[in-house]
Amino acid sequence: MIVLGIDPGTAATGFGVVERVGTRLRAVEFGCLETGPAATQGERLVAIHAGIAELIERHQPALVAVERIFFSRNVQTAFSVGQARGVVLLAAAQSGLPIFEYTPNEVKMAVTGYGRASKDQVQRMVQTVLGLALLPTPDDAADALAVAICLAHSYRPTAA
Repeated sequence: MIVLGIDPGTAATGFGVVERVGTRLRAVEFGCLETGPAATQGERLVAIHAGIAELIERHQPALVAVERIFFSRNVQTAFSVGQARGVVLLAAAQSGLPIFEYTPNEVKMAVTGYGRASKDQVQRMVQTVLGLALLPTPDDAADALAVAICLAHSYRPTAA
């Protein structure tokens, strides 16, 4: 089973593609969809949507996991991330994929066993769980892998 994890953002949207075979997980691909600072908000959203759609087409995931927004002090940032999150959800929905959403604390708890783990702790556990030789970078990609791991560990198909 292939899972696509997404850490949405307008400047950088992290993605992580993880394959689960039995109880084993492996990273297939991870990175960031980056948009230039000179791009308008609309151009950024189009680029994020196209990038997610292309990842879905290339990897054919069975499931998509997206990190939920936590409200920060900067309302403008929260709105911007919400818009990026919206186009990610749209791309997944257009592909007919089941979408799962997790808060940052739920992801941290699933990956490290501690809901208030640091970014470094999450990166190190992602590295360990996926058997990566190096720490996954950048942070947005590591977070996206953690979101994918969260779903890959917790998903149990329902009987039809």
